[in-house]
Amino acid sequence: MYFIKFAILNSWNMAKFVENNLGAVNLISSATIVTGDISTESDIRIDGSLKGNLTTSGRLIIGANGTIEGDIKCKSAEIEGLLKGKIVTDELLSLKSTSSFTGDMTTSQLLIEPGAIFQGNCQMIKNK
Repeated sequence: MYFIKFAILNSWNMAKFVENNLGAVNLISSATIVTGDISTESDIRIDGSLKGNLTTSGRLIIGANGTIEGDIKCKSAEIEGLLKGKIVTDELLSLKSTSSFTGDMTTSQLLIEPGAIFQGNCQMIKNK
């Protein structure tokens, strides 16, 4: 069974999305715009738009048409779309050839394909 909690945080319609089912994969589809913070224990794929921060204990995938404007903390990430903000990954951060990333990254492993755009700072850390 899959349980989702959704709560309004303030009068500006900022929302917080909290997912409670381990092992599930979350999907923000291409026709979806989320304004607010997302926190989940499972993997998540963003094909739509997120304006807010994202924290996951799992893997993040930003699809080719996906966009995130905010800070991210995750286990690993594969970026195909647009990211503006700061990202911290415990494992691999992969910037695909279609990606555009503006901001700072902290990761233990980094893969940047030819054609990817990266503007910012990178800090490499040891695996935990």
